[in-house]
Amino acid sequence: MPRFAANLSTLYPEHDFPDRFAAASADGFEAVEYLFPYAYESGELRRRLDEHGLRQVLFNAPPGDWDRGERGIAALPGRESEVREGVDRALEYAAALGSPRVHMMAGLVAPDATPADLARHRETYVANLAYAARQAASAGVDILIEPINTRDMPGYFLNRQADAHAVVQEVGAPNLKVQLDLYHCQIVEGDLTTTLRRDLPTGRVGHLQIAGVPDRHEPDRGELDIRHLFGVIDELGFDGWIGCEYFPEAGTSEGLGWLNDFRPEFPNKNKNQNKNQNESLKDTA
Repeated sequence: MPRFAANLSTLYPEHDFPDRFAAASADGFEAVEYLFPYAYESGELRRRLDEHGLRQVLFNAPPGDWDRGERGIAALPGRESEVREGVDRALEYAAALGSPRVHMMAGLVAPDATPADLARHRETYVANLAYAARQAASAGVDILIEPINTRDMPGYFLNRQADAHAVVQEVGAPNLKVQLDLYHCQIVEGDLTTTLRRDLPTGRVGHLQIAGVPDRHEPDRGELDIRHLFGVIDELGFDGWIGCEYFPEAGTSEGLGWLNDFRPEFPNKNKNQNKNQNESLKDTA
């Protein structure tokens, strides 16, 4: 069966970020991902992982000035030195946290960008990813790139699966892979079953993510048939992680019925333990 990681940037908003590790563990998650670790000391995050028996499976490299609206810099000409500094910093955290994957965001392009502008963006992107992959290879880390839909993130440089795979093939590094978010892919392209059957066997997909479409709530709410999709993923023998990167419609734990359907032994075995741990978190939040 697929393996699921809790995205702590979107799940458990009822808790402060450091307390979300305990909440995810109490709900039976064995792995976590999130956007950025840099507001915290790596040792503190490592302690949270170890204390709650969790694995770190993914986080993002520094994205530029997130608070001012930047969404990555890997495809932005003139930011190369900042990209390299960010890669170094991300790999330091990856080593401390034991994360085998780092996602590098491409960034936003101007709405009036010309074909020549876009060509420069792509050239910069390829060069920066080649550098990152070389640096990460010696650390045993995969660099990931993710197509993101333009409804949620207008102007994002990378939107389609074929374009992501073309970049990966051009760079030619075995540790550069695609992060396939089924939510983004459904909005931009649809045809998820064909996409999975086409792309997973290539070995170029290093991580999956899921959320309901169109509202990005629980993945069983909306137009996706997640039972079918998880069956296809299982049929194809994907042994990576599926990140649960969605915004709970109500409480996070209360909305995990969909997940328990895929691990029926968990709720019966640990129901009381989960309740007690979550009540304890509420008391200390």
